[in-house]
Amino acid sequence: MAVKYEKISETFKALAHPARLKMVAGLIKDECNVTRIQKVLRLPQSTISQHLRVLKNAGIIKGRREGTKTCYRVIDARVRKIVEIVKRK
Repeated sequence: MAVKYEKISETFKALAHPARLKMVAGLIKDECNVTRIQKVLRLPQSTISQHLRVLKNAGIIKGRREGTKTCYRVIDARVRKIVEIVKRK
């Protein structure tokens, strides 16, 4: 079984930004929407949306429509493990 270094590299690139890492850590605990993420991180909505797009494109999160809002959650089990390791420090 070959290691997919390209995919792993993309995952690490997506997690490399502090705001995205915080977002992923929060989404592991509980799925939520842009408004909640914005309130917690105190960043503009457009910035949150850009970060979510990076995480989505890397296959780390997935959105689920709920009326007019989209709720996001972490879908990559490896990322869950990575964040748990990071949080131990």
